[in-house]
Order: sequence, then C-alpha cells, then structure tokens
Amino acid sequence: MASHSIPARLDRLPWSPWHWRVVIALGVAWVLDGLEVTIVGSIGSVLERGDTLGLGAAQVGWAGSLYVGGAVLGALAFGRMADRLGRKRLFLLTLVVYMAATMATAFTGGFWGFAACRFVTGIGIGGEYAAINSAIDELIPARVRGRVNLAINGSFWVGAALGALLSLVLLDERVLGPQLGWRVAFLAGGVLALAIVLVRRYVPESPRWLIARGRTEEAERILMDIENSVRASSGQPLAELPAHAALPVGRTRLPTMGEVAHVLLRRYRRRSALVLALMVSQAFFYNAIFFTYALVLTRFYGVGEADVALYIFPFAAGNVLGPLLLGPLFDRIGRRVMIAATYALSGVGLALTGLGFVFDVLDATTQTLAWSGVFFLASAAASSAYLTVSEVFPLEMRALSISIFYAVGTGVGGFAAPALFGALIATGSRGNVFVGYAVGAALVLVASAIAWRYAVDAECKPLEHVAPPLGADEPDRLAVNPAARGPA
Repeated sequence: MASHSIPARLDRLPWSPWHWRVVIALGVAWVLDGLEVTIVGSIGSVLERGDTLGLGAAQVGWAGSLYVGGAVLGALAFGRMADRLGRKRLFLLTLVVYMAATMATAFTGGFWGFAACRFVTGIGIGGEYAAINSAIDELIPARVRGRVNLAINGSFWVGAALGALLSLVLLDERVLGPQLGWRVAFLAGGVLALAIVLVRRYVPESPRWLIARGRTEEAERILMDIENSVRASSGQPLAELPAHAALPVGRTRLPTMGEVAHVLLRRYRRRSALVLALMVSQAFFYNAIFFTYALVLTRFYGVGEADVALYIFPFAAGNVLGPLLLGPLFDRIGRRVMIAATYALSGVGLALTGLGFVFDVLDATTQTLAWSGVFFLASAAASSAYLTVSEVFPLEMRALSISIFYAVGTGVGGFAAPALFGALIATGSRGNVFVGYAVGAALVLVASAIAWRYAVDAECKPLEHVAPPLGADEPDRLAVNPAARGPA
C-alpha cells in the first residue's frame, strides 16, 4: 500500500480565506435546495388557484415527491461519475442541470409540465450532494470537519429564508401578485445558480481524489497553490508536518460494483446499517413537515396565502442556528453522543408538538415556534447524517456511497412523505395528520438508538484513518496518529 503526505498537508492547514471560498462556492448547493423546497412550500396554496396552475393538494404533494424522486435518480446517476471523473467536473455539470430545469419551471402551464420540471430540478440537486459532500470533506481540515460540514448542510435554511422572502415579496399584489410572482421566483433561483457556476470554476479538484487516481503531479501542483494562498493570507509559515505523517493512498482503478457491494454489505455492514437508519429517518422527518408546511398553515390555521412566508422565517432561523451552535460539539464531545442525542431529542420534540396540534392547543404562531425549537435539534441531526455518510467509507467510493444512501434513504423516507402528508392533510383531520407526525418521531428515535450503538468516532481523525483506502491489507490495524488530530 502506497502512502503520501498530501492528506496530512491538507489537514494541517490553518483556517483561511481560501477555505471560506470553498465553503461558499460548494455549500450553496444546500442553499439552492432550500430555495427550491421553500418556494414550492410557500406557494403551494397559490398553485391551487384557478388563475395559476389549478393544482389540488394531492398534486402539490406529488410534485414534492417527484422532486425528491428526481434527486434520488440524480444522486445515483452522478455519484458514480463523481468517483470516476472527479468532483470538479460533476459539481459544475449538476449545477447547470439544476439551473436549466428551475428556470424552465417558470414557464410551465399545468401539473404535468410543472411536475416534469420539478423532477429534473431534483436530478440536478441530487447529483450535487454526492460531488459536493465528497469535495468538502476532502478539502476541509480534519479538526473542524464536523462543524464545517454541519454548518454547510444547515445552509439549506438560508435558502429557505431566501425562498420565503422571495415569495413574500413577489406574491404581493403591489409587486407582481400570485399569477406572475411564482414564476419569477423560480427564475430567480436560476439566476443565482448562474452566478455560482462562475464562482465554482475556481474551486480546484480534490487532491485526495487525484492521488487515488494516480495523478500525483497534478495533486502536488494544486496543493502547492492552496498552501501558497493560505500562507499569503496568514502571513505566517505553515506548521511542520508531524513525523510519519504520510497516510495510505488507495489503488488507481475504480472499484467494481461487486467490490462496492462487498464493502457496504460485508466489510462495513454496521456502518451501512447506521447510515441507512440516519438517512431514512431524517428524510421522512423533514419532508413530511416541510413539503406540506404551507398546506397545514392555510387549511388548519387559516393563514392567508400571501402570509405563509412570514411563518417560514422563524422556522428557518431555528434550522440554521442548530447546526451552527451545536456543530462544534460534534468535534469536541464526539460523533456518537451528539448524533444519538440530537436524533432522540428531535423525536421527543416532534411527538409533543404533534400532540399540541391534534388537541388544538396551538395557534399558527405557537405551532411555528414549537416547530422551530424541534428543528433546532433536528437540523443538526439531519446534517450529521450527511456528515456520517461522507466520512465513514473509502475515498475510492465515497461519492457513490453518498449517492446510494442518499438515494435509498431519501427514496424510502422522502419520496413517500410529501405524498402521504398531502393525502392526510386533504382529509381535513388533525388526527390523521398526527399519525404522520408520530411515524416521523418513531423513526428518529429508532435511529438514535442505532447511532448510540454503531456510530463511528470519527472526530478530528483523517479520513484515511476513519476509512482506510481500498486495498489496505489490514484496515483494522491502522492506528490513529495522535499528532495528526489537532486541537478539538
């Protein structure tokens, strides 16, 4: 097994403006997803109007499910390509797919056209996840990987707030009104994506991926440019590498699907079970609530169509603050304790909030505040699911692993949830809707128990120690180098 110092050199870098540029350029994938989901959530009732698309509640729910279904397909299609062709090519291609589809949504005239565009938009977003999460973990220093990953995943809710603001302004009769405002909202997402395409051109390919593909000279050149940028911004020399800093490097060929199956189902079967539980439960939990958020507010609490966006701001604030404030604890206290705790508390919180809903003791404001508190915890929990899947499998199949578990988890937990809740809400029964909330709470409580038992203590460890590259003869004997851990 060959070794190389490039991983250790990336992990020893101090935080710098270069890291901020990477986080902003790549992390916007979550902002775009939040923007898309929130626009649809905010205008769901508007799309039911006869002078817009004339959709029914169930059709709004199915449009959400088709978006998620597209994301599943996109993850599977582009995940393998990200391991084969590289992170950079894919995070540019998937963003272009998203941009074209979301702009096309603005020109649809009925359910089928709208649903088709939502499906293709989902394909672009799903493809983003595999390439983006791989690149972020491979470029960010190990000592802060947890908090950075959680903060980036939590930026979904920055997009949610932006989508709510766009909806609030554009649907106002004094601005554009419902008939035209919803179309311009989708166009705005495409314009933002175009700007990000230009920014991403300057994000380099992952040096870790390059050395795994045998392109060592290119990896060295890119890393030297990164080191020069960091050194120039800090005005200080970089820290010396610790002795024996070289880490194992994988083989240069892409693993076959049979080898991938062996790793997931045999070598790391407990990790696979853990990731599956985390992904399925958080997908159902989130998609059940948020894709039908507007319908609950308008049908059960009498909130006006144009005012729905106002109730998304506190909800989004809780979701953004959760990963930001709790994220450092995932590096300090550790993955196992924090994943289990955030999942368990989210489940208990949703169950209690659901009881308040079914017994009609909450109004629109208190319901929103209760959900904001629950999702302060749930946002950190859901983000930790993406962190886990991106760091516990070998580099040679990292993007594919992300895509597989995203696809399965989201397909099972996310595809069914919007359609199910759309149908439950259409019955007009609070009791029926509560059943959906109870299922979501039960799923995350089960996931919490699995995390407590099987979560990987990956905090502050190089990726190559968390999951040794394929071909390592004795992966379980690879000891963590204390000198490489860095401060918590």
